[in-house]
Amino acid sequence: MLNLLTKILALLPLRGVQALGVSTAQIIQFIRPSYYKLLRENLNISNLYSNETDFKNIVKTNIAETGKGVLETLKIWQLPDNKAVSLIKSVNGWQAVEAAIALGKGIIFLTPHLGCFEITSIYYAAKHPITVLYRPPRQRWLTPLIEKGRSKGLVKLAPATTSGVRLLMQALKKGEAIGILPDQLPASGEGEWANFFGKPAYTMTLASKIAEKTGAQVIMAFGKRLPNGDGYALYLTPLDKGAIATPTLLNQAIEQQIKLCPEQYLWRYNRYKTSANARAKLEQQSENQK
Repeated sequence: MLNLLTKILALLPLRGVQALGVSTAQIIQFIRPSYYKLLRENLNISNLYSNETDFKNIVKTNIAETGKGVLETLKIWQLPDNKAVSLIKSVNGWQAVEAAIALGKGIIFLTPHLGCFEITSIYYAAKHPITVLYRPPRQRWLTPLIEKGRSKGLVKLAPATTSGVRLLMQALKKGEAIGILPDQLPASGEGEWANFFGKPAYTMTLASKIAEKTGAQVIMAFGKRLPNGDGYALYLTPLDKGAIATPTLLNQAIEQQIKLCPEQYLWRYNRYKTSANARAKLEQQSENQK
């Protein structure tokens, strides 16, 4: 059934797919108002909108953007490589990519859950090889769809395992690029506690460790959704050496990206969720600081 849906979506114009996504999100909000409870909570924690009217408006807008994100992803996964790449209408900061390639130490693309985060690696992979870290879905029947959809152009997928990390290191050693979702919740033992918009969030250490070990150029990548289904604008922001040296600095860098377009961040993502083991470590840290 899902395969049929993705094939239908691939035939529709992006504007129609996104409009359908907005309608779907609004229907879900109507019949299951609790579905977006986490979205509201995380937006409230961010403290980006203190005015009640502004807050209500951003919640409404973000629900719509979340709906767009779900269906546009299914469409993009089904598109031929060239048609997916053609959805990128402008690129800002490509000179940083060219400079990093010239250095030969590899590139670490950090792509938060912001805008259309699926389109960034696809665009790069049309020109150069990139190994993207991903976490296989819990519903195993989704794995073939996801792996096929993301493996466009010169994209190589690396599972979020020890063997997957080795693939990342091998790519950088060859001067290639890797892609990581820096705000993805790490497994227990693979992160540290650091504030994210003022609240402790269990934060990955992998990106910081790889950057320190390899000296690769770190670049934030963000695919901004354009109005009226007109495609996407790709923003590439190089970070100075040491800018993600700690989980705290990494979260600050992510926050700066989100502030560029907060209405398109995936606020419904459970950024503050942790395992019992990780929560116990936070409590021990707090106790030690007293």
